[in-house]
Amino acid sequence: MLAAAKSLRDSLTRTRQSVFGRIVTLLGQSDVSEATFDELEMNLIQADLGAALADEIVAGLERRAETEGIVRAEGLKAVLRAELRAQLGEPRPLQLNASPAVILLVGVNGSGKTTTAAKLARHFQLQERSVMLAAADTFRAAAVDQLQIWGERLRLPVVAGQPNADPGAVAHDALAAAKSRKTDVLIVDTAGRLQTKYNLMEELKKVRGVIAKFEPGAPHETLLVLDAVTGQNALSQAKAFKEAVGVTGVILAKLDGSAKGGMAFAIRRELGLPICFAGTGEQFEDFEVFDPDKFVAGLLD
Repeated sequence: MLAAAKSLRDSLTRTRQSVFGRIVTLLGQSDVSEATFDELEMNLIQADLGAALADEIVAGLERRAETEGIVRAEGLKAVLRAELRAQLGEPRPLQLNASPAVILLVGVNGSGKTTTAAKLARHFQLQERSVMLAAADTFRAAAVDQLQIWGERLRLPVVAGQPNADPGAVAHDALAAAKSRKTDVLIVDTAGRLQTKYNLMEELKKVRGVIAKFEPGAPHETLLVLDAVTGQNALSQAKAFKEAVGVTGVILAKLDGSAKGGMAFAIRRELGLPICFAGTGEQFEDFEVFDPDKFVAGLLD
């Protein structure tokens, strides 16, 4: 039996108790002063929002404090909440009208990509959609084995090739199988590490091109899996993936392992990409559609 799901709020416990906990304490104990804004900015930077965004948010709070006559720090909390929420934008539903809808999962090794493929498959199963997995990370035998184990546990078909097989060929065969079986969703797991970043991006472009040639309009979504624990360090990776394969959205994995959590705001600002899902723990059920309102509440309440 699958365990009860860990909620988005539960996954933010470490974040809420660390940096954002200090922010809440700061905004509940004192009069507004220059030191209040300085400390708030420092905490936002430590929370992984990035220096530019932290400076922008604090400058906005200072302006509002002056124009609205906010003299107690606790009065800034509602303003900060509204500003953080605005930074995340509005949720965007996935484009899954095609049959099969093809989702290409990309990201570096260690980001939780293969496990996320299984969690995403389970998410669609719960919507009563038929799902197929494609093990196109043929350069890492463990990734193929892991995906096949997930497939067995979820009772889902997994298309895989031989070790070091052409990942484009695996994606092609999987798409052909998904079409013949009238599968609703095909999730394609891809490599996250080759000899150089250039080789990785070229390989991913090739896989994407094979899919698009076989099924015009596909992949319908290209989702980048980012490890929340890596924080700002993941943004340079993300920019490279976005440029190479046209990423359409982000899955923030391992959110429960991060003591910061502000990376979500940095992703939205720096990449202009929606966060579509959040990985909230290690079990299949620890995965949910990203809700900006719940996320901000989970940080500040």
